[in-house]
Amino acid sequence: MRRLKATISYDGTHFAGYQVQPGERTVQLEIESVLEKMHKGEKVRITASGRTDARVHATGQVIHFDTPLTIEPDRYKKALNVQLPRDIRVLEIEEVPNDFHARFSVSGKRYRYIWNCEEEQSPFRRHFSVETKGIQPDVEKMNEAAQYIVGTHDFSCFCAANTSVVDKVRTVYSLTFERHSDELHMVIEGNGFLYNMVRIIAGTLWEVGIGKREAVSLKEIVASKDRGKAGKTAPAHGLYLEKVFY
Repeated sequence: MRRLKATISYDGTHFAGYQVQPGERTVQLEIESVLEKMHKGEKVRITASGRTDARVHATGQVIHFDTPLTIEPDRYKKALNVQLPRDIRVLEIEEVPNDFHARFSVSGKRYRYIWNCEEEQSPFRRHFSVETKGIQPDVEKMNEAAQYIVGTHDFSCFCAANTSVVDKVRTVYSLTFERHSDELHMVIEGNGFLYNMVRIIAGTLWEVGIGKREAVSLKEIVASKDRGKAGKTAPAHGLYLEKVFY
């Protein structure tokens, strides 16, 4: 058996998320269905770096799977892309050692969150950025607030209440903002992220940017470990899993 590592990209608009769910269209289901055809009816389970929720996008998700087929990686990539729906693309495939694990070998991830600050959002961007209806946030204040998030903390305040994870200590390496024409991008890197953590951080920092919170309040929010003190969870369709580090 060979272990293959694949970097994939997908438009999350019409998926119920990455992970297989009964009766739902998911990224995992679509890829495993194609692999089953390629393996003449044999089921092939794929493992991802982590799951993404409904409507969340990925430009650099990573999966691995084991296969007895001797197809070269480039041909494997072409065979998958020919059969996959157009909202999933395999960007790269490489053979890796059998002890590589798409989830447990991860050393860090980078996410991107996008707001569209035009007066009227283009209909072609409505699934890929969050409309602000022309609101221009104070990015300087958002940057100031972000500095209370960077570092190693217990991030319980930025974690969805229904998570089963006990250890909520994570390290955020960097949190920056970028202007791209009429869009504002939040780029965050860390060694790992809790359920809905990036979206809650985005929602909280947005509230700072529009004057609903003071930047310094982030210090108290993080120290409190209380989800109730943080802001709303930002909409899913503005979020992208951009890169996984190993």
